[in-house]
Amino acid sequence: MHIPQTATENLKLLTFQQALELSGQPQQDYDIAKWLYVPPRYEEYRYLLGTRGERPLICVGINPSTAAPDRLDNTLKSVERVAKFNGYDSFLMFNVYAQRATNPNDMERSCNASLHRENWNAFRYALSCSSAPAVWAAWGAIVEKRGYLCDCLRDLTALGRTCGARWFSAGPILKSGHPHHPLYLKKDSLLRPFDMDAYLARLKEA
Repeated sequence: MHIPQTATENLKLLTFQQALELSGQPQQDYDIAKWLYVPPRYEEYRYLLGTRGERPLICVGINPSTAAPDRLDNTLKSVERVAKFNGYDSFLMFNVYAQRATNPNDMERSCNASLHRENWNAFRYALSCSSAPAVWAAWGAIVEKRGYLCDCLRDLTALGRTCGARWFSAGPILKSGHPHHPLYLKKDSLLRPFDMDAYLARLKEA
């Protein structure tokens, strides 16, 4: 379990670029040739976690929990399986908001603009890892937990649009219209195109 110890505005945040540079330094706990972990140590926030490859699948959840290199939780294990089944040689787990919290109800009530800005930079980096970025919408109904999450998602979608991102979902779309969460998906779940513009329009109307 990870329960936030303080508001992220009280933390001395590493910028994404600082954290990325640190992640390229040798680590005792894991192989940096296999793993991308930004920051490269356990913090109250996480920008990226995944494996290195030429054709990564970018999975977008809501917020990170306790997973780390060689210690994937069940959600990340599912992400890795689905990415492999759909022909990707690696995966990158990104989240709409970077604050760690095992229970989304523990997420902070207000968006930290500085954390969101650095998380935006993390998404831009993830998109740059492929000439044709593939992004898996995988947040389920958790996006409803905080009002600012939809605003963050709109910013990320706009960035994805400038980078030519293609959005996908896996598993059945929820009755609420949200894309399915990765947990409990079958390992042979196929990715299907997901219309982010139509989805965001429905969110605005709700």
